Amino acid sequence: MNFYIVIPAHNEASFIGKTLQSLANQTLLPKQVVVVNDNSTDDTQDKVESFASKHDWITLLNITSSDSHLPGSKIINAFYKGFETLDDNYDVICKFDADLIFPKNYLETISSHFEKNKRLGMASGFCYIENNGEWVLENLTRKDHIRGALKAYRKACFLEIGKLKPSMGWDTVDELLAKYYGWSIFTDESLHVKHLKPTGVSYNKTAKYLQGEAMYKMRYGFVITFISALKLAYKKRSLLLFKDYMSGYLRAQKNKVEQLVTKKQGQFIRKIRWQGIKKRVM
Repeated sequence: MNFYIVIPAHNEASFIGKTLQSLANQTLLPKQVVVVNDNSTDDTQDKVESFASKHDWITLLNITSSDSHLPGSKIINAFYKGFETLDDNYDVICKFDADLIFPKNYLETISSHFEKNKRLGMASGFCYIENNGEWVLENLTRKDHIRGALKAYRKACFLEIGKLKPSMGWDTVDELLAKYYGWSIFTDESLHVKHLKPTGVSYNKTAKYLQGEAMYKMRYGFVITFISALKLAYKKRSLLLFKDYMSGYLRAQKNKVEQLVTKKQGQFIRKIRWQGIKKRVM
């Protein structure tokens, strides 16, 4: 299968070399990798250019945007800048972060999953972070969710869900829409991906309200948002975040922010969410 990969990068000089080296070491090499250097002020460009000079399937695209590191819009807008430079001869399109180290068999194993299941729309491994010298499973990881850091989409699924939404929550709504259109999602526990920079460490202060806004945009409704916000705040060990998430939701509701899904899709999403909640409680 042909893998095309887009990697948004903002001041990732400390990590991008390790990410690209791990891709260069793959048993199944990607056909195209585009690193989108988004307004970096460090040596990200030099690091990428060094790899691009050795591997003709790696290209660099320099763009300029805001310095603010807002989850969702900035990353996905950068992804699209890179995606627009590619042709459509891909079987799988990936959006990867610039701070990952993949095991050598990562792409080959993901490819085999797609080949075995023609209705598999998305697949990934699991993110691990370093803690006291040991690599441990990142606490935001779940078996039923593919982290935004390492998304891989079958082409037909990617197109049917309307590609990626430039909004906080993009890495949840993509899965919900995939399920809506009858695609399956798979996470392979045997694929341990080293995540060098834990999720959210560089988000700015305004980002804390966007999580609740995203829940509104996905038409969760108040009750599911309340439960989801409480659970997420608990996972991040900060009940103050619960207040921020709910404030974000209520602000979006008051301002009638444009939603990411249709009413019919929203009904499906709430049904899926309630099923998940009941399953965990029981």
